Amino acid sequence: MASKTSKKTFSDAELEAMQDAKVERKRGKKADGLGDLLAKIAELNESDKAIAERIHALVSENAPDLSPKTWYGMPAWANGDGKVVCFLTPAGKFDSRYASFGFNDAARLDDGTVWPTSFAVTRLTKADEDMLAALIRRSVG
Repeated sequence: MASKTSKKTFSDAELEAMQDAKVERKRGKKADGLGDLLAKIAELNESDKAIAERIHALVSENAPDLSPKTWYGMPAWANGDGKVVCFLTPAGKFDSRYASFGFNDAARLDDGTVWPTSFAVTRLTKADEDMLAALIRRSVG
C-alpha cells in the first residue's frame, strides 16, 4: 500500500502573492499606487531594490502616463484602464536566481508573430536601460 504524502499546490510565496492581490482588489480605487509601490520597493533586498528603483525611474521617465501600483504584491505600472502594462518580479519574492521585468498583453509590443515579453535582470547596465526604455516607450505607443 502506497503511503500518502502531502504536496503543497502553491508555495508560501505564491500564497502570499495571492493574498496581496486580494488586498489590492479590495482597496481598488482607494489604493495609493505610488505609495504602495514605493513601500514594496523599500521591503526588497538590496539587489532587488536597486533594480526596482531603476526600473521605476525608467517607467516614470519613458511612460509617464502609466500609473504605479502593486500587482500580486510586486511593483507594476498600469494604463488608464487600470490594466497592468509592465511589472517587476523581484528575485527574492520567489527565491529566484534573477529578477524579471515583463510586459502584459496590454503592452503594445507586437512584432510579427513572436516577440519577448519578459527579461531576466541581475543588474542594469546603461545599454540594458536604453533597451528597456525603448520597449517601455513602445509598450504605450
